[in-house]
Amino acid sequence: MNNKLKLLNLGCGSRYHPDWINIDFGSNNKDVLAYDLLKGIPYRDNIFDVVYHSHLIEHLPKEQTTNFINECYRVLKPGGIIRLATPNLEKIVSNYTKYLKGALTKNKLADLKYDWTMIELYDQCVRNFTGGEMGKIYSQNNNPISNFIYKRMGIKLINKNNINKKNNLTNNTRKTLLFDTRISLKDRLLMLILGRNFQYYQLGRFRLSGEIHQWMYDRFSLARLLRHAGFEDIRIYSARNSRIPKWNSYYLDINQDGTVYKPDSIYAEAVK
Repeated sequence: MNNKLKLLNLGCGSRYHPDWINIDFGSNNKDVLAYDLLKGIPYRDNIFDVVYHSHLIEHLPKEQTTNFINECYRVLKPGGIIRLATPNLEKIVSNYTKYLKGALTKNKLADLKYDWTMIELYDQCVRNFTGGEMGKIYSQNNNPISNFIYKRMGIKLINKNNINKKNNLTNNTRKTLLFDTRISLKDRLLMLILGRNFQYYQLGRFRLSGEIHQWMYDRFSLARLLRHAGFEDIRIYSARNSRIPKWNSYYLDINQDGTVYKPDSIYAEAVK
């Protein structure tokens, strides 16, 4: 690694590297700084050579995304590189029209791929419980389009018994849950105070938890977002290609076996 480079990885989740400064909204690792990025980036102007974030901006409220990209611009040195990855709306829409045509001809596999594409397009925006409809599919280990889903998402379908447990409470279970020791005292008190309205409180809490996709992007909207912040030389790359020196050695957009971490992504880079 070139030790002169100062690298910043935002909203890193579990994808981080010790050569980078790694920040996420929460952290249980000493190598990751916890900070609310909606409040800005906690560094002074013009100090980073690279700012990177993956599958972050789609989780930000659209009206706050501009400020966030402006913050990325602010902390980069002149000539510094921003790289971002986000679900590729253009590809999802292309798949939608393709598999819609197939489904209309009663092609069974096209029908299943159409259903999956609709999940990609909507589920992460409208779901009301952890994992949503996508999580239900991920819990199946014999899905006829498992290879298609793997190529789209980079996730092999294995049995995940808990991924699709709903967070919403029904009236029939509310009384029982009052005495469930797995539920926090705070929530049990809220259940007593709010009664049947507790389910709406839970729903609101989930919708604001950060799991939901707030917006989606394509080549045009990403370039416009970066250009309005002042970035230049905007390019679309693959997971493995970048202007960032020794990019693939960090294993951020690829896995250590060389496979792509998030195949559904569009990867954009630009220069300050």
